[in-house]
Amino acid sequence: MRRGIVSSRKNNEVVRTKMATPNEKLADALQALKTLQDGGRRIFKSDEFSRLHRERLTRSGFLQEVIRGWQMSTGPQSQDGDTTLWYASFWEFCSLYCNDRFGREWHLSPEQSMLLHAEATAIPPQVIVNSPKATGNNLSLLFGTSIYDLKTKQIPPREDLVEKNGLRFYTADAALVKVAEAFFQRSPIEAQIVLKSMRDVSGVLGRLLDGGHSAVAGRLAGAFRRIGKGEFADDILKTMKGAMYDVRETDPFDQNQQVSTLAVGGSPIVARLNAIWESQRQAVLDVFPAAPGLPRTPPNS
Repeated sequence: MRRGIVSSRKNNEVVRTKMATPNEKLADALQALKTLQDGGRRIFKSDEFSRLHRERLTRSGFLQEVIRGWQMSTGPQSQDGDTTLWYASFWEFCSLYCNDRFGREWHLSPEQSMLLHAEATAIPPQVIVNSPKATGNNLSLLFGTSIYDLKTKQIPPREDLVEKNGLRFYTADAALVKVAEAFFQRSPIEAQIVLKSMRDVSGVLGRLLDGGHSAVAGRLAGAFRRIGKGEFADDILKTMKGAMYDVRETDPFDQNQQVSTLAVGGSPIVARLNAIWESQRQAVLDVFPAAPGLPRTPPNS
């Protein structure tokens, strides 16, 4: 495409100014996008671009609006309805959006914290974010996902939170104490992985004693015993009863739920894959046809 030329007069002389072609304008916009993408970013605030750059990149398929004021980098090859880029960018958006809105005064729910510790990678339909600055708003996002901000009185103590990949969530000890009983039945594999990852029970015990959580103590004692960590269960019961709490051990898992034998200290991803395989193995075997066995007559006989 030829570069355009504009003529004008200055001091009675004709001045010719070369105008950038559409391709050159898009190239400038792409360079601005590349600069922001350095370091692996995929989510940006709209005001990080000039209006013209943002419009050109959106029109050419290199940017997509997530919500008003927030953009996601895409590509012209992306097809309508393709969720891949959004799911790959979801947690980055969650982190940047929450930091922009709440500063450092936010954290994810105990349930989501458990899933992250178990390295469950599926993007949930709704993420609950806790913050003293929350207003009870449900923010609708792409492809049926959303963020609900739940107002809390205060941020948990620093020792109860961990930050990873920009996300703020409960430590495994704190999440186990705060998570609801229904989580063990709804996400049994993830619960087992987090329980198995515990190298000692002191962190859990300290939080149980501080809050006087006798019912939670009984539930965790039952959960530890169910996965084969009877010594942890005994420590919880002995310590809580020694502190004059009435603790009754209960098993939070579904009685029909198969509990897998997971290696201690291994990667959560490996433990998750092994647990899924073990939990589904029998169901797969049940639909396989019976083995034909050896032929009665040897071939070529």
